[in-house]
Amino acid sequence: MTLMTFVYLFAGLVLLVAGAELLVRGAARLAAQFGISPLIIGLTVVAFGTSAPEMAVSVQSAVADQGDIAVGNVIGSNIFNVLFILGLSALITPMLVSRQLIRFDVPIMIGASLLAWFLAMDEQYGRLDGVLLFGAVLSYTGFLIVSSLKSRNNENQEFEDEYGLHEPAGRFASLRHLLFIAIGLVLLVQGSGLLVDAAVTLAKALGLSELVIGLTIIAAGTSLPEVATSVIAAIKGERDIAVGNVVGSNIFNLLAVLGLASLVSPTAISVSSNAIAFDFPVMIAVAAACLPIFFAGYCIRRWEGALFFAYYVIYTTWLIMHSTDAPGLAMFSQAMLWFVLPLTLITLLVIGARAWKLQR
Repeated sequence: MTLMTFVYLFAGLVLLVAGAELLVRGAARLAAQFGISPLIIGLTVVAFGTSAPEMAVSVQSAVADQGDIAVGNVIGSNIFNVLFILGLSALITPMLVSRQLIRFDVPIMIGASLLAWFLAMDEQYGRLDGVLLFGAVLSYTGFLIVSSLKSRNNENQEFEDEYGLHEPAGRFASLRHLLFIAIGLVLLVQGSGLLVDAAVTLAKALGLSELVIGLTIIAAGTSLPEVATSVIAAIKGERDIAVGNVVGSNIFNLLAVLGLASLVSPTAISVSSNAIAFDFPVMIAVAAACLPIFFAGYCIRRWEGALFFAYYVIYTTWLIMHSTDAPGLAMFSQAMLWFVLPLTLITLLVIGARAWKLQR
């Protein structure tokens, strides 16, 4: 491992973030120019566009027969989005959660997590699995568009201010937007290639598995657009958008990213038995934990954000210790099993009971 490995890793992350930004802005403005409402653009192009780095990396890894990185990137990104991003955002300011998000989108996220886990039980994602997953995201997006057309455009101004959708179209506006999209796609492809190559080199040098690298470094790196979007939205007071961005991105990661990667991969994507036995259940537990916390007053409080953030630190620490067979692993695992997990379960049950009592 040389200094250039870290240079390529950093360059890949920069290219991914820049590519995602250009792609989202170009696509959003082009869609607005053709009369698509800003609200629908926000629910589709903008929300899904922040997951473009995950798409680029997982597809690139699937084509290169690096299944652990392709799958680990998705699982790790979903865990990172909820625990780290929502935790950090709630620490900045308590996060409001809409009723529609709790009643529809969060259950969809949990259902998509269970579906992805079920399809991985045979330790691979084949083309049929890809068809099922990608077909599900098309149905979800179609429902979003139809339901959005029937609702009031209360959030139009927020998206207009953020993405400049109110700007008058110039003579060559369409060409400019298409150029942004093309450049964004090129940067995503180049950045994903650099990031995957550097991550594999780093994994081998540190003695970490490709799955752990995918679950940690790559997952955090490809989630930078979500970090920026949610944190800035929290600071600006657009807290419902900050939460919706995370939930929407998680659904897209599970259905579109895994689905497309399975469709374009020349062979079935291999899924590690460790991921099936541990990381998938953690991802599902994290998704399910959102329901009682979100439902309790339709808000993520600061102490709940701190709990999310602490759990991400614990999860990442355990991954690294387990991968490197650290001396304190046994003690750390026992503390998790007999103290942290039961305490968490009791906390979620109390929060859920209070939320149910308030709704009666």
